[in-house]
Amino acid sequence: MTQSLNDKVALVTGASGGIGAETARRLARDGFTVIVNYAGGAAAAEAVAREIAAAGGKAITAQADVADPAAVARLFDHAEAAFGGVDVLVNNAGIMKLAPLADTDDALFDQTIAVNLKGVFNTLREASRRLRDGGRIINVSSSVVGLLPATYGVYAASKAAVETLSAILTKELRGRAITVNSIAPGPTATKLFLDGKPAEVVERLAKAAPLERLGTPEDIASAIAFLAGPDGAWVNGQVIRVNGGIV
Repeated sequence: MTQSLNDKVALVTGASGGIGAETARRLARDGFTVIVNYAGGAAAAEAVAREIAAAGGKAITAQADVADPAAVARLFDHAEAAFGGVDVLVNNAGIMKLAPLADTDDALFDQTIAVNLKGVFNTLREASRRLRDGGRIINVSSSVVGLLPATYGVYAASKAAVETLSAILTKELRGRAITVNSIAPGPTATKLFLDGKPAEVVERLAKAAPLERLGTPEDIASAIAFLAGPDGAWVNGQVIRVNGGIV
C-alpha cells in the first residue's frame, strides 16, 4: 500500500525561523509530521511547533548543530525513535557572513564551511544510510552561485559545493527511489538576508529581478513542498532557482 503524506516524516534543519520555519509550517499543512531542528533557538523552534500543532498538524523540536557529526547522528536516532524514520530531509540550516576575499579571516571561512558545507555533508551522509526508500532530499543552495556578487566568495563557494554533492548523491542512491534536488533562492525577505543591509541596498536588490520584489519565505517553501510532494516525484538531480528571474 502506498504511504500517504500523513504517514511521512519530514526533517527540516534550521527551522526555528525564516525559510526553515515557513517550510516546516507548509509541510505540516501538506500532511507531513515535521521535525523542527534548531541549533540554538529553542524558544523560536518551540513556537513553530506549537503553531503547527494549533493548526492541526504534528511537529516536534530537536536540537542539533548540523556541523557536529555526532549531533546529526543523534538527530536521526531521535527521529527513528519518535516516528520510525525519516522520509524527507530539507537541508536549510546555514549562515551568511560576507567579506572580500582579501579581508576574509580564517574564522569566517572555517565557520561558513563547517555549517554550510560540512553540515550538509553530515546530514546527507546520515540520510543516504537511513532515509526511507522513496524519500526526498532537498538542499537549500543560493542563487549567488549564478550571480557571483563581490563579498560573497566563501558563502557562494559553500553553496556551489552543496549543489555538487546533491548531483552526485542522486547517482549513489540509484535503486532506492530517493530524489535529491537543490533549491536556490534569490534575495528573500528573511532576517538572515536583511540583517546589516542598508535600506537602499535592500531596495536595489528588490528591484533587480524582473518581478521587482524580494522573495518571501512562502515562495521558497512552496518550491520545497513541490519537490517533497507527489508532483515532484520525477524531478531529480536538479537545481531550481527560485528568485523571480534575477539570474
